[in-house]
Amino acid sequence: MIERYTRPAMGRIWTLEHKYETWLRVEILALEAWEELGVVPRGTAARVRERARVDAARIAEIERRVHHDVIAFTTAIAEQVGDDARWVHYGLTSSDVVDTALAVNLCEALDLLLHGVRELRAVVGEQARRHRNTVMMGRTHGVHAEPTTFGVKLALWYAELGRGLERLERARQAVAVGKISGAVGTYAHVDPRVEEYVCARLGLQPETVSSQIVSRDRHAELLAALAILAGTYDKMAVEIRHLQRTEVREVEEPFREGQKGSSAMPHKRNPEKCERISGLARVIRGHLVSALENQALWHERDISHSSVERIILPDSLILADYMTALLTEIIRDLHVYPEAMAANLERTGGLIYSQRVLLALVARGMSREDAYAIVQELAMRGWRGEAPFRQLVEGDPRVRAALSPEEIAACFDPGAYLRHVDFIFRRAGLDEPAPGEASC
Repeated sequence: MIERYTRPAMGRIWTLEHKYETWLRVEILALEAWEELGVVPRGTAARVRERARVDAARIAEIERRVHHDVIAFTTAIAEQVGDDARWVHYGLTSSDVVDTALAVNLCEALDLLLHGVRELRAVVGEQARRHRNTVMMGRTHGVHAEPTTFGVKLALWYAELGRGLERLERARQAVAVGKISGAVGTYAHVDPRVEEYVCARLGLQPETVSSQIVSRDRHAELLAALAILAGTYDKMAVEIRHLQRTEVREVEEPFREGQKGSSAMPHKRNPEKCERISGLARVIRGHLVSALENQALWHERDISHSSVERIILPDSLILADYMTALLTEIIRDLHVYPEAMAANLERTGGLIYSQRVLLALVARGMSREDAYAIVQELAMRGWRGEAPFRQLVEGDPRVRAALSPEEIAACFDPGAYLRHVDFIFRRAGLDEPAPGEASC
């Protein structure tokens, strides 16, 4: 199923072939920089670019012997470029190539992911506008609270996705950093201008101060952004799962022609896609812990982070891309049942309007303590099924002494809960103020 939703370009970024191609880009740019500085003979970079080709199978064959991926890579390139091979990797250490290339690959992946999240947010925004005034039950602790609209719920997701985009953009800036500073970051065998040249042409910034590697707080920031984004997706998925429960059935994830819900029960229409999103969010959150552990390395560098990153970085970005595409489909084709929402509003016999009654009594001069006691007493009788809450309120002499029949009726108007929906939408960036209307 993952292949259906993952954009092919995202998977291609994390292949060995593309990784080695990016390593080769870094090596050739370093040669160009050395040529500019007069260290390497003119024409070397051009000849290497013309002759060198990535052969992942050959690199793997050499690595089985030397047990070092960068040496295997440079050896395989040397076999193709002849005498010019002496200048390949000149003055560099492995992490100069690996970390700089990793930054390129991370930026490529994040650009794809950012595009996907923007698309998802646009779809959420469309549904929010469509259901701006679709009244539904708001719930706290899973219990009926007060009316809201499905559009407001979606507007909340829209705003949260906007913050997710901002985090991803900041994380992209954090990881868009290369280093070509040598074995312990002191430029002992490489001119800093080589680093500046290479990074500039790759769209990166040179690391401010490096050891043998780019500091891993940057990658931890990226995983934190991904984990929070996955948490947003989980939040959306959990809400849809709750609203799809048989007793509620206000919303339902798409169920396609020919789809089956259960091997045993033909009637089942399960929220399996949303459950998948919730499960995968746990994986990304777990990867964040590993990224945080990668920050502390021995002295100028050990290699304990490397094996971890080969899993958590590709996996987290591919999973985030997959979850983004899947959730976009779910939201775009979501089944929404306004009739069920309207029916659920009436399930408690008007109990959801208790605060309106409370505030109306207070506004008529009753103390809050006395008003609360009266309304709670009537509400508890409503919970016990003695009569609908509205009927109990209308028949209570203490309430009738304070409120007219018209004022009591106004307490049970769901429209009163919606008068600021347009304000919420404007603040979320989902609407523009009406002509001549002042904005806050």
